[in-house]
Amino acid sequence: MPRAADPIPVDPYVVDTLLPDLVGHDRRPSAFLVYLVLWRRSDAGRADATLSLRELAEATGLSKRAVQSAVDALVRRRLVALDRETPTSVPRYAVLRPWAARRDR
Repeated sequence: MPRAADPIPVDPYVVDTLLPDLVGHDRRPSAFLVYLVLWRRSDAGRADATLSLRELAEATGLSKRAVQSAVDALVRRRLVALDRETPTSVPRYAVLRPWAARRDR
């Protein structure tokens, strides 16, 4: 995981398209914040990130309920994939970049 002082590369699509789409169109700024934290914790989508709702809430400054709603929106939009060993285990998140596949075509 990158240290707090290390810069992280952010795909221009995240800021130019995803930000206005999630915040303006979907009215879910919390989903954008959660996506950014997961992006950072997953090394820009190169690895999975295992975080509890509490850890995501602390990292974003959001409530656990707001984080849960944001994660649901990100999974529904296929921007994040979520996997759990058991229903009560800490989820493992894979940050998806569907726009990258479209660019490669």
